[in-house]
Amino acid sequence: MIRTVLDKLYLFAGYAAGFFLVVIFILMMSLSIGREIGFNIPAGDDFASWSMAAMAFLGLAHTFKSGDMIRVGLLIDRFKGRTRWCFEVFSLVLGLGFVGFFAWHAAVMTWQSWQFNDVAGGVVPMPLWIPQLGYSGGLVILFIAFVDEFVHVVLRRQEPRYEKPPAQSDEEIVERAMASGV
Repeated sequence: MIRTVLDKLYLFAGYAAGFFLVVIFILMMSLSIGREIGFNIPAGDDFASWSMAAMAFLGLAHTFKSGDMIRVGLLIDRFKGRTRWCFEVFSLVLGLGFVGFFAWHAAVMTWQSWQFNDVAGGVVPMPLWIPQLGYSGGLVILFIAFVDEFVHVVLRRQEPRYEKPPAQSDEEIVERAMASGV
C-alpha cells in the first residue's frame, strides 16, 4: 500500500510539473501576442518565472524515480558487486544529505514567508509562500524519493530502481532516445 501511495505521489508531482509547463507556454504566448496587439498581463513575467521554478522542482522526484535523471556513472559503472553497491550507498547518503538540507531550508523559508506575510514586490501583491510551495514541495517530494530508494537499496538489499539497465542493442538505444523525447 505504501508503494502505491509513493508511486502516485511521484506521478502527481510529474503531472504537476507538466501542468506548469503548459502554464508557462500559455503565459509566454499570451505575453508575446499581447505585445503586438497592445494587451498586457500584469506581472506575467513573475507568474512565468514562478511556474518555471515549480515545474523544475516538482519534476525532480518523478524524473529520479523513473530513471531519467542524468547520473554521472563514469565511476560507478566501472564497478561490480559489493564495490558498486558501496558506491551506490555512498551516493544515496550524499544525495539524502544534500536534498534533505535543501528541502528543510526551502520548507522553513516557505513557512516563514507565510508566517510573516511576505508579499512579492511586483505589480501583483502575491503572497510569496504560494509560489514557494512548488519549490519547497518539489524538494520535499524528492527527499521522500531518496529515502524510498535508500530503504530499497540499503535496508532491503535490492537493485536501485532509479537506474535503467544498460541497453543490449543499438535498436534499444534508439528506442530509449525516442521514448525520452530526445
